[in-house]
Amino acid sequence: MDLPIKLQQKLDNRIAQNAYRKLGDQHTITDFSSNDYIGFASSEAIFEKTHEFLTKNKIKTNGATGSRLLSGNHSMYTIVEEQLNAVHATEASLIFNSGYDANLGFFSSVPQRGDVILYDEFIHASIRDGIQLSNAKSYKFKHNNIEHLEEMLLRFQQENSSVFVVTESVFSMDGDTPDLVSMAKLCNTTQAYFIIDEAHALGVFSDGLVQELNLVNDVFARIITFGKGLGCHGAAILGGKDLINYLVNFARSFIYTTGLSPHALATIQTAYTYLKSKKGKELQFQLTENILFFKKETQRLNLNFIESDSAIHCCIISGNEKVKEIASQLQKNGFHVKPILSPTVPKNQERLRFCLHSYNSKEEITNVLEQLATFVL
Repeated sequence: MDLPIKLQQKLDNRIAQNAYRKLGDQHTITDFSSNDYIGFASSEAIFEKTHEFLTKNKIKTNGATGSRLLSGNHSMYTIVEEQLNAVHATEASLIFNSGYDANLGFFSSVPQRGDVILYDEFIHASIRDGIQLSNAKSYKFKHNNIEHLEEMLLRFQQENSSVFVVTESVFSMDGDTPDLVSMAKLCNTTQAYFIIDEAHALGVFSDGLVQELNLVNDVFARIITFGKGLGCHGAAILGGKDLINYLVNFARSFIYTTGLSPHALATIQTAYTYLKSKKGKELQFQLTENILFFKKETQRLNLNFIESDSAIHCCIISGNEKVKEIASQLQKNGFHVKPILSPTVPKNQERLRFCLHSYNSKEEITNVLEQLATFVL
């Protein structure tokens, strides 16, 4: 059966704009694209230790068997959530099946009718989708712009309504970081609820930037994900016990979905333990060294990258066709670098996104940037 005409037209328009998406193949070339920042996703040690943990504790169940409110709240949930509470210095935590589910559940259920959500204009799509399901009013503020946020906070302060401010500690499309300390002070002054998505900070900046900057007590909720720095799957919301109890009762993406398998949770538990080990700290240090080296090489080659201290570094190359062509050339030469196209990013803000890892060598970094320089200079 053919697609409805409107759907086919949308697909045709996407093709005409050179923005058509399709699933890629597995690659064996040098990785500058994945979120596996410290190599945990391919760690044999984590794989083996997870198996040992399950075997030792006689856990041989393949699935959760249901949602956590029905039959799926197995013992691994308690073990991992208690671990999260200790590691992240939080009163309580609630595991979701993915970062998308966590953001969808939080923003669709917590802000109420009459409340206001202020969000960074570059916020992740999962947060935007959650906001769209909310009955609260929402307004964007200019990217990482404290002055604009302050202006909006003062405008929307009202009695009998709550104001929620949301940002990311590391932005997935730019790799940059807002002034979280100033934002926290501003939210405290205006009694706004501060929410930070730490998806791309966990593992790169140890336990996340909120803890590194001593902002735990200034943040209403943190969203952390395990599919990036920890190399596994799932996510969690960190906050007070009352918030977690509320989410258990009202977050639909938590209530109406089958829970994670014991194996998935055991992998999270093992990954956190490995993160704190000597080897885990060595991998984090190596990633930091690679980030510093990458930045020095971009300066040496006069390449125009967005300022970032994270594992994500972006070179703006305007136009879907041009950025796709350069990415294709780099891939042919053995470097897996992904183009980020509009409409994922604004038109004329298309870019090559380089994700750095602990396992990238300095030679690989120099080679890929020198090749890039021949295409853009």
